Amino acid sequence: MLAYLSRRLLFVVPTLFFVSLLIFTLQQLLPGDPAQVMAGEDQRPEVIEYLRAKYHLDQPFPIRYLYWIGGVLQGDLGESIRIGRPVRDLVLEKLPVTAQLAVMAFLIALLIGIPAGIVSAVKNNTVWDYAANAVALWGLSTPNFWLGILLILLFSVELGWLPASGYVPPGEDLAANLEAMILPAFVLGNAIAAVMMRHTRSAMIQVLGQDYVRTARAKGLGERVVIVKHALRNALVPVVTLGALEFGQLLSGAVLTEQVFTIPGFGKLIVDAVFNRDYAVVQGVVLFTATAYITLNLLADIAYFLVNPRLRS
Repeated sequence: MLAYLSRRLLFVVPTLFFVSLLIFTLQQLLPGDPAQVMAGEDQRPEVIEYLRAKYHLDQPFPIRYLYWIGGVLQGDLGESIRIGRPVRDLVLEKLPVTAQLAVMAFLIALLIGIPAGIVSAVKNNTVWDYAANAVALWGLSTPNFWLGILLILLFSVELGWLPASGYVPPGEDLAANLEAMILPAFVLGNAIAAVMMRHTRSAMIQVLGQDYVRTARAKGLGERVVIVKHALRNALVPVVTLGALEFGQLLSGAVLTEQVFTIPGFGKLIVDAVFNRDYAVVQGVVLFTATAYITLNLLADIAYFLVNPRLRS
């Protein structure tokens, strides 16, 4: 396993380097002058030149990148030009919000997607299979922002059961926090559940046709034991990788969903930063989420190695 892990780690460092270079390069291509944005209404030339010198904007591109990546390696992601706070503090402030939303959405996706995939595969070509596929197709086709608006109209405006928007920290009021997060979590989990259902169904159908499954049935094992112990364990191998990638996508911030429900997570943070041309925040948040995505991909490879005995041999 150490050799396998070492090979995977060898790809992580150059990948992070190219990701950081790509993030910094694309950020420089955005229109507008950060120094003029920071100067605000005071557009005096000496103020703009001072800001360019302070933030190394008067230096060539390679020098600016070295200054930035040097700070990143020391844990310094820069400073927000809009509110004057370190980007690292903003990331740490928004991370619990996005992490909670991602975990809740992922749990909803697991609770819906995997059981639906199992039922669809076991009841293949029956009304249960057709119904599960129809629900999955609906989940894949429905835009998150549209579903979010519909849920707000139903559960907030018409029924008055849940708040329409806003966020309450769990430390202040856990019940109010869950009430505020359940709708956006369901919106995000709905789409991922559809993907997981389709992958689980496909993997289960393939596994149920294998010789060892037929042997288990021939030995007189119960159908539940055959499905759960023999088929499901092997069918979930590709779903593990899919789950890690989907969770990484959730951590990157659900931009539209967070905007619709006014959730102060990574998605809303990066949208506000783009509109305000707060380049340091955009670079810091994107780099952090890209690093989290790559790390989760690495953990998925390790989990795949642990689950699949053929790789260990």
